[in-house]
Amino acid sequence: MRNSLRALSRTLPLWLFVCCGGAVALTELHVSPAGSDTNPGTWEAPLATLGRARDILRETRAAGNGASVWLHAGVYETGASFILDAEDGGTPDGLVEYRALPGKKPVLVGGRILPPEAFAPVTDESVLNRIDPAAREAVLCADLKTLGIGDLGEFPDSFTTPPALPELFFNGTRMTLARWPNGDEWATVKTVVDSGPAPWRNHESADTGTFEYDGDRPARWATAPSVWLYGYWCFDWASETIRVKAIDPARQRISLSKPHVYGIGSGNPAARRFCALNLLEELDAPGEYYLDRENARLYFWPPAPVQPGSTVLSLLKDPVIHVRNAGHVRIAGLTVSCCAGNGIQVEGGESVSLHSCMVRNTGLDGVVVRDGARHLVENCDISETGTGGLVIEGGDRKTLTPCGHGALNNDIWNVGRRKRTHAYNVHMGGVGVLLAHNRIHNAPHQAIGLGGNDHVIEFNEIFDICQESDDCGAFYMGRNPSERGTIIRHNFWRDTGGPRSHGSSAVYFDDGTGGQTVYGNVFLRAAGGSFGAVFVHGGHDNRVVNNIFIDCKAAMRHVRWNDKGWAEWVNGDLWRERLLKEVDITRPPYSEKYPELAGFFEPGARKRVNYSSKNVVVRCPMLLDGDWEEENNFVTDADPGFVDAAAMNFQLRDDSEVYQKIPGFERIPFEKIGMRRKPTEP
Repeated sequence: MRNSLRALSRTLPLWLFVCCGGAVALTELHVSPAGSDTNPGTWEAPLATLGRARDILRETRAAGNGASVWLHAGVYETGASFILDAEDGGTPDGLVEYRALPGKKPVLVGGRILPPEAFAPVTDESVLNRIDPAAREAVLCADLKTLGIGDLGEFPDSFTTPPALPELFFNGTRMTLARWPNGDEWATVKTVVDSGPAPWRNHESADTGTFEYDGDRPARWATAPSVWLYGYWCFDWASETIRVKAIDPARQRISLSKPHVYGIGSGNPAARRFCALNLLEELDAPGEYYLDRENARLYFWPPAPVQPGSTVLSLLKDPVIHVRNAGHVRIAGLTVSCCAGNGIQVEGGESVSLHSCMVRNTGLDGVVVRDGARHLVENCDISETGTGGLVIEGGDRKTLTPCGHGALNNDIWNVGRRKRTHAYNVHMGGVGVLLAHNRIHNAPHQAIGLGGNDHVIEFNEIFDICQESDDCGAFYMGRNPSERGTIIRHNFWRDTGGPRSHGSSAVYFDDGTGGQTVYGNVFLRAAGGSFGAVFVHGGHDNRVVNNIFIDCKAAMRHVRWNDKGWAEWVNGDLWRERLLKEVDITRPPYSEKYPELAGFFEPGARKRVNYSSKNVVVRCPMLLDGDWEEENNFVTDADPGFVDAAAMNFQLRDDSEVYQKIPGFERIPFEKIGMRRKPTEP
């Protein structure tokens, strides 16, 4: 039936599909970059925009009927968010789909494609004098006002999460806002003159932060209208961008306009590091650009000749696709790219699925799913995001009602391009999210951030995480002991931590986290510094069972809080707010579902320990440290019987000695871990 309708839609008007006495319940429309919104939306006379297709469906689709909007290949410039509201949804028997034609690649761009003729050599002497002599002939200028682009926004004085501002993309790759030092290098703080206020260590100061630097490079910035520094000012898990207040070249000092929340200092052992951003004076390498926001001019050193379609300036601050309170909508096979805000956002509603989409080069998060019920993100590629990759949350924490959302078979990598800390490949929140069979990798900080209850994280492959930061975990949650019941099972964690490695782990339960289960995982080279592959800071009632640890500095570690430290957290405002007001752990459903919370506020009412049993520990110098009740763990320096360790197949053979050393050890289905996509049409 579908194929016959598709053939008919090449020539027949739309209304024949929606009005023939109810004989045909499916509406089909076609959209193409070469189309026109005055067309009827047939194969041969397609529409030009998704917005027009949606509006036609609003006017003509009978209640309960399904619809398919087919996107033809090509690039769609989207000047506004494509919004689907409750009236645009379908029903369980009448799905509404926006999808790519089979074998075609429609690309929705949240910005403007800049024509080659917009770029010209720089001739203004006052501008040339600010550019490095070696770069002057290579840098081109585009007057954006002549293209109708005037408002480029502005950085605030300080920020941890960047605002939705324009960025430049060339041949599908994010270009570099002109910086010093170039590439991935950093300058370092030579001496802290005044850290600025640092409440965490009871330090008061009227100074907003002043430090000395090495060399004379900042002297070049004296004529720049403004200078921002991005840095790890105190801790290697807390980065921030701050405007410069003053530069004193004679004394080699820089003063910041706003204090860093932790002050400038040495919270971690490594040197404090920073870079300077958006300086015309530092536009000195191919791929760098500078935005003159006051005069709406773009300066760019293209890494290759500018061609038609090669250069995009992201402008759209709202989500490129925004589904609000709609149900039974499927978006399949679309590419969303080059936007200033989020790529795709789903809020409220039910049973919205994103299938086989590619979301990349976003200014903020790639995909956001918030509230509603039974939403699904499946077979999607999410990469090169400005902040996080996928945010997925829902359910009711007061009643512990699950949302039923799922993220399955997605590849999520290279996130945090603009926010280097606390921008996760995946952030889960609420109650009852399933994260399964995903490939999650390459992040400067943490890969999976979690808040809430009763989530399941299983059959995922997670690697090359925490590559730039420190005191971090590939999985992280903390500071809320009411968040319990999550199961982390049958995942493969490997290669966590970068060169600094004060401490990095695969699974990090921070600041009193308890009541989680880590079962049947494989950990390879997943502990750095003073951390274990599973690291517990202050919490208890976490269970680590039936896992395999390989070549980790420590398998499991626990840093215990003494009674005084525990009492300070228990009686502090933060936990009282989270444990008694946001939810109430002393009453049902919490007191019934999590009986171990009984007596939580009573000193000495329960032992504060974690549990470790039936784990296999291979070539790890330390099994565990801290307060654990442990039994039946097997420690060895030899191969315990892996199928092929050299090929990273850590499935245990049937004749492995583990099954004799640990009676009841359950086989880990290693062959099922990772993405399991089917080569089918979206």
